[in-house]
Amino acid sequence: MVAPSLRARVRAGMIEEIKTVARRHLDTDGANLSLRAVARDLGMVSSAIYRYFPSRDDLLTALILEAYDALGDAVEAADAAADQADLRGRWLAACRAARAWALAHPAEYALL
Repeated sequence: MVAPSLRARVRAGMIEEIKTVARRHLDTDGANLSLRAVARDLGMVSSAIYRYFPSRDDLLTALILEAYDALGDAVEAADAAADQADLRGRWLAACRAARAWALAHPAEYALL
């Protein structure tokens, strides 16, 4: 397997940085995410964001997908930790994990 090029690694890092800043804006502004504000916080012009995400909706979609994955991981971990023979206990563990995740990540949960 060929290792990713330096350019691909830098691009992936920039995409992660954009999503991190966008999540911070979600915490304060909700879904009224402004690409200009994200770009400003990254020290770049707003048009540069479009090299990584074609539109605001594409950035929000990426954040939604990551939120679903994180929520699913939390629920799956809680289910795996519960006694597999106790269906009611597994259901309660999964529900509690989903609620705990939602309380810990209110802006991302609002996107879902």
